Parts: sequence; C-alpha cells; structure tokens
Amino acid sequence: MRFTGILTLMIIISSCGGEKKPSEEEFLRSLEESATTETSVDTETINAVLQQIPSPIEISMMLKESGTNYNATLLNSPENISNYNTNFQKAMNLGIFGTDLGYTNIFEQNQDGIEYMASIKELADDLSIGQFFDIETIGRLATNSKNLDSLLLITTQNFNNINSYLQNQGRSNLSVLLLMGGWIEALHITCQVAEKSPENAPLRDAIGEQQVVTESLQLLMELYAEDPTMKQLREDLIPLWEEFAKVEITVEKGETTYEVVDGIMMINDNSTSTINISPETMTNISNIIKSVRSKIIG
Repeated sequence: MRFTGILTLMIIISSCGGEKKPSEEEFLRSLEESATTETSVDTETINAVLQQIPSPIEISMMLKESGTNYNATLLNSPENISNYNTNFQKAMNLGIFGTDLGYTNIFEQNQDGIEYMASIKELADDLSIGQFFDIETIGRLATNSKNLDSLLLITTQNFNNINSYLQNQGRSNLSVLLLMGGWIEALHITCQVAEKSPENAPLRDAIGEQQVVTESLQLLMELYAEDPTMKQLREDLIPLWEEFAKVEITVEKGETTYEVVDGIMMINDNSTSTINISPETMTNISNIIKSVRSKIIG
C-alpha cells in the first residue's frame, strides 16, 4: 500500500478569519490561493515529501479493514497539551494530534475526536496559525468518509497554504515539525498494531515501504542542520534511518496498460514491489519510534 497525503488536521484549515464562518464553496476556493514567495524550502519540495508520507486517513482505514479494533491507548492523550511549552513541542504535537484525530474519525469515535479538535485549535493558536483553523469545517469535512479522495487532495493543498505562510514569517522549520510529528505518530500506531499481528503482511509491508519516505525526510531535515530545535530530533532519528536501510525493496516491472475511464485515458503501471523486512528489524523500528515519540509527547 502506498501512503500519500499529510495530517488530517489540515483538512480543517481555511483562510477565513473573524466570526463569520465560511461556506463549503468559499473554503474550497481558498485552497487555491496559496502565496508564492521566496522561501527556504519551496512548496514543490515540501509537496514531493507530502506525496510519500503516511496519511492518517489511509493508514487508519487500513488498520480498520484489517479487523483491528479502536484502541485509544495508542494515541497521545489530549490532556498532555499542558506539557507543551516550546514551539518545538507544540508543532510536533500538533502534527501528532492531527494523526490521532484521523484515527478517531475513521473509527467513528466522535467524542474523542471533539477533544482532539479542541487541542489542535489550542496548539494552532499558540503557534499563531489559529486563523487557518475552523472547527465547523472540521466537523463537516473530517467526518465525511464518503469523500476520502477529496479530503486527501484538500489535505495537501491546505498544508501548502500553511507552509507558505510560515515561510513568509521566517518560521518554515515549523512546517517540517508538523510533518514529522504526523509521520512519527502514524508509524508508531502501525508498529504497535503490527506487534500484535505479526502475520499481517499488509501491515508489515506498509512499515517496510517507509524506507523510501525516510530518505526524503533525512534530506529535508538536512536543510535545517544548523537549527538548534532540530538537532536533538535529528540525532534521535539516526538509529531509525539505520534500521530502515536494512529493508530490501525489489521492484518488478510490469507491462504498462491503458484504459479509458469517463472519457479520460488512464495509464496503469503494473509494477509490483516485494518488501523484505526481518522480524528483528521490525522490532527495532518499533522500539526506536516508540522511544522517539515518548520524548516528544512527554
């Protein structure tokens, strides 16, 4: 399974401010109005990574479809929000709470979802990006499982909106922290479930596929090598990169086929991937990500 997209929390981003709430049409139109300015990490670079990292919507659906039951203990409790005092902690946990919100939505745990919405809004306000968030919009869109493809597209467009804003403010490092927080939480949840279902091949492959993602994340974080807020996180993740380097991914090229869908020519790449990840590597990845996450959530 290929993961795409980014944090479910971004589904609720809108460009409106003040007391007036946006209509759905206004909300969708606002997604096309991202600023294009000179930045340290341009939108195309960020977007390339967004297309690879796990989406909490997709990963939660995979877990649900595999027969996994909802388990709130896998998530970061919204009550921990009082522990987050620095921008680093707030940005990382904003990403983490976004993934957790996606998990609660897919499993239709609305009451838990409401608590995560409140925590997300509080952290966003603390980071001075609360103007992008609208609770009514989250209620309408984040719980609409019939439009997941649209939500994934909206997610990417919205993140680009926030990324552009943060870069204009000279705070582009927060975009990376949001992204990293969401990815770490998604990987953590998957690893915890996989530990209890060692024979579940889709889960095992989903974890192994993250080898490609780790390569992109390493390069992205290298751009902030001099950022003191990133230094410890980068050092903590080195053992994880080393474990993922042990994963073997073999791609077998398949014949390209074509089909017409609704009058549009579609190209199908029928290549297949074989992922070889040892039980030892799986265990090591799970332990490392659990340790890194524990430092972040406090």
